[in-house]
Amino acid sequence: PAELRAAALLRFGRGPGGPETPTPRLVALELKGTAGWGGSGGPAATGRPRRDRALFAGGVGSLRADGAGTEPPDLCSPLSLPAGAAPAGSQDTPSVRLWSDYLNVHLHPKSVYVIRQYLHDGDCGCLEAFGQGESLLQDPACVEELEDRLHFYVEECDYLQGFQVLCDLHNGFSGVGAKVTELLHDEYSRKGILTWGLTPVLSTMGDPQNSFYRLMNTALGIAHLSRHSSLFCPLSLSGSLGIKPQPPVTFPYIKYDASLNYHSSAILAAALDTLTAPYRLWSFQGSMMHFADSLTFSGRKAVAAWAALPLPALSGSSLPDTLSAHQQDVPWKLLSSWREQKVSCCFAQSVVLRGICKEKATSTSHVLQQPCDTRPPFPQFFSPLLTSRGFLLDKAQGVESIPVLAALQSSPVLHSLLSGLCRDLRARNARRCSSFFTAGVEQDDFQEALEELKTLSQCYETGFGWICSARSNKPTQ
Repeated sequence: PAELRAAALLRFGRGPGGPETPTPRLVALELKGTAGWGGSGGPAATGRPRRDRALFAGGVGSLRADGAGTEPPDLCSPLSLPAGAAPAGSQDTPSVRLWSDYLNVHLHPKSVYVIRQYLHDGDCGCLEAFGQGESLLQDPACVEELEDRLHFYVEECDYLQGFQVLCDLHNGFSGVGAKVTELLHDEYSRKGILTWGLTPVLSTMGDPQNSFYRLMNTALGIAHLSRHSSLFCPLSLSGSLGIKPQPPVTFPYIKYDASLNYHSSAILAAALDTLTAPYRLWSFQGSMMHFADSLTFSGRKAVAAWAALPLPALSGSSLPDTLSAHQQDVPWKLLSSWREQKVSCCFAQSVVLRGICKEKATSTSHVLQQPCDTRPPFPQFFSPLLTSRGFLLDKAQGVESIPVLAALQSSPVLHSLLSGLCRDLRARNARRCSSFFTAGVEQDDFQEALEELKTLSQCYETGFGWICSARSNKPTQ
């Protein structure tokens, strides 16, 4: 059953007289040397990337235009097993580390835009600071190229809901994302702009100055992205955005390596695919903008993400049965870079349950029978205690799909996360970081961003009008 719209697509002819291929309405901004994109920045003529150089290690900002259209083939279904990917049932890491080897869909030549001023890796020429990224989008030639690609995709939509922006926060891509969202806000102010700020898992403290620069990029990114977006969500498996690294998020039925982008990006992608389901449902009567407005009232532009991957359930069980089995130990994890707090209240939430028996939907929850597809190239890092459908007890291997429960919450957790970030930054004199400000950010602008973060964090304080329980954070029925 087609419960979800495969909406962010257009038809792309592969050659004269050849069949049309569905391709995503995607603009990906890449650094030079990230992957083997040829020519002026587009993929090979076949619509698939070349796989001949460069290692995948993140550093990608991407933007997607969501527009409803006719229903094409399901992009979640594997077209083929990419070269180097681990076979079904194997927990081995693929031998090839190009991110394009994990790509399961064709890309349009206009999808990938290579930023040639900066290198993906090396001792110099890297996109390290917010100001560097921001200045890129102040270059008229770069803006013109981005707008040309954007307009090409927008014009193919018969109904434009809005945009999803995925952006690294910890490096110069935070500045790129800031200017992209500002551009979208100025030109498409009545459309939804949903922004996801991504940060990697840090295992060690690292160089103190680099760690502080990472925090400065993150703070500026959150302030600017929240300002110009309909909704902003920090999304990471890291336990902290702050100066001190915290252990990564753990899942009881997944054994993953947090240092591998192949693993961490798969988990976050599965969560994101579930979190964004409401405005992709055929049965949903609203739009991306309506969805964002329902979560971000009273100045609360940021939301936190939670997910149970997989939801630990027996085959055929209901949600109440599953939750009752866990008592006070709830099965979902916070994916927004903060140590999980056992509080039950939130100002607003959207909950998505997928892959278990049909449940009665409520005004704040969305139910899909379709599970989350985990066939290759999705990494096979699941516990042997899961069936092929992701349920408990059977010891079959090769998990093909999993049930998932995920939620976006306007939650008091955001107060702790944002105020903690401000506290870490104010504990050290930012004026001593002269090299950061020579990259294009004025010190007054940085202080203004900190004030914005402080104001945003105060929106999530709980006062006398809210009663929170520290006993459980289970959703009420």
